[in-house]
Amino acid sequence: MCRPGAAFMSGVRRIVLLTLGWEELPKSVSVHGAPPGRRLREPVPGILLECDGGWLLLDTGFNTALIRDPALRRRFYPDPVYRPVLPGPGEPLEEALAGAGIELTDIHAVAVSHLHSDHAGGLKHFAGRVPVHVQRTELAYGLSGHPEPEGHSIYRVDFDDPRIDWRQAEGDVEIAPGVTAVLTAGHTPGHQSFVVDLEGGGGFVFAFDAADLTENIERELPVGSVIGVDHAKTVEPIRRLKHIAAERGYRLVPGHDPDVWPSLTAELRDYYT
Repeated sequence: MCRPGAAFMSGVRRIVLLTLGWEELPKSVSVHGAPPGRRLREPVPGILLECDGGWLLLDTGFNTALIRDPALRRRFYPDPVYRPVLPGPGEPLEEALAGAGIELTDIHAVAVSHLHSDHAGGLKHFAGRVPVHVQRTELAYGLSGHPEPEGHSIYRVDFDDPRIDWRQAEGDVEIAPGVTAVLTAGHTPGHQSFVVDLEGGGGFVFAFDAADLTENIERELPVGSVIGVDHAKTVEPIRRLKHIAAERGYRLVPGHDPDVWPSLTAELRDYYT
């Protein structure tokens, strides 16, 4: 695990990566201009960060009801080209937490990278319980009442709950000691990535959907799914994240890479055990 650089007075003590499902989809969703017919099975990410006061969760996975109920699945996932896959019979977040030996009640705050259904669907677990960090532009778009967000897989049913204690940011902001949300709009209007400083030095930059795959980062390829911008505009956030990672000596982690995610999950698990 990467630990170079100067020590920090305060930072994240432990990182646990969660796989909250998978999605089978065309590669062109992740990489603009990818060959037609090329498909991937991409992990759905969640990240637990042990901070002062408890655990911070980054992203929450799917709303299982929209997948398991036949009528709701036809309503929200009608296109056979995209297939959401759940990891087991129960709630993916609860099952993943149990596997890590962490209780849902141990989570003291949540942050969502953006409001797509594979990232915000588990917010139902936290309504009325803990604060939820989001970019103001993202939430405004999701709650706009316009039909466009649903066409981009942003389902209001996942997050339109008056009990959610939203903490809305306007740009880069530290949301916990050692955790900074970085605005990386393009994939969605208020997408945010996260810089994580580890206690004692070193850290990670988690791109989430600002860069799904390693090739988005290494070859600076635009992402395939955008809202309100030209695909080429998504290269700028990738370059910004690369600059932050290089400047600090941190590892830049793509959001849905089917090789990187399980490998890093195992690496971190072994490191902390």
